[in-house]
Amino acid sequence: MTVASQNAPQTSPLELPNLEHVTLERDGHVLLIGLNRPQKRNSFNRAMIADLSRAYALVESDPWVRAGVLFAHGDHFTAGLDLVDVGPNIASGETSFPDDGRDPWRLDGSWTTPVVAAVYGWCMTLGIELLLAADIRIAAAGTRFTQLEVQRGIYPFGGATIRMPRDAGWGNAMRWLLTGDEFDAAEAHRIGLVQEVADDASAAVSRAREIAHTIADRAAPLGVRATLESAHLARQQGEAAAAERLLPDMRTLFTTEDAAEGMRSFVERRPARFEGR
Repeated sequence: MTVASQNAPQTSPLELPNLEHVTLERDGHVLLIGLNRPQKRNSFNRAMIADLSRAYALVESDPWVRAGVLFAHGDHFTAGLDLVDVGPNIASGETSFPDDGRDPWRLDGSWTTPVVAAVYGWCMTLGIELLLAADIRIAAAGTRFTQLEVQRGIYPFGGATIRMPRDAGWGNAMRWLLTGDEFDAAEAHRIGLVQEVADDASAAVSRAREIAHTIADRAAPLGVRATLESAHLARQQGEAAAAERLLPDMRTLFTTEDAAEGMRSFVERRPARFEGR
């Protein structure tokens, strides 16, 4: 558990790196991550995968960041993988991420900073898997989804075969994973792929930012990290493993300054001012 070892947050944010195909912008304690290859419908080439990998590493390592928002520039979230660029590397086994990055499909260990995703336009293949890897998901009403790998002679390798049956139920997942058929935002909401459907792309991004700010501005950072880590532990190692940590980690949280501030704010009937320590 990480709550006992968290350092106090920086008094000011660090400078963000400039990436080629992903934009980064701070909005208070929220990091906005924008897929930025709109001329190719945000299809993922090797450079874009590396950029998103570095962005997700920043979400998890920067103490100023309390929540991330994933969205896209242009009319589409993503058309999926640029197979012409990436295919040869996959076939040769070269699928690793840069040394200063993390797996943006979050299959590489523990994650403790929440990510809210907003999608619209096309959300194809690994775009769905980015949704499944996020913690809270919003879709615009006109979003078109398809997990069409089986129609290309391959299969989803970014976590859909693991997460969609768990999140959507076996039959719902197999309906879309085994056929590659297209489905809409209403169906995505019905099966639990997304939690809310917004009117359009702008509304979806606004709603994602609103939820991220609720987390970043009103919730205690250490409490959020502990909650997300506990949930991930239960999924990865089972409920018993997570249950063993509940009381020990609660005792640790009770010793933090944020817990004391939470109690004071309750007694004084005012919003809490959490510092993450």
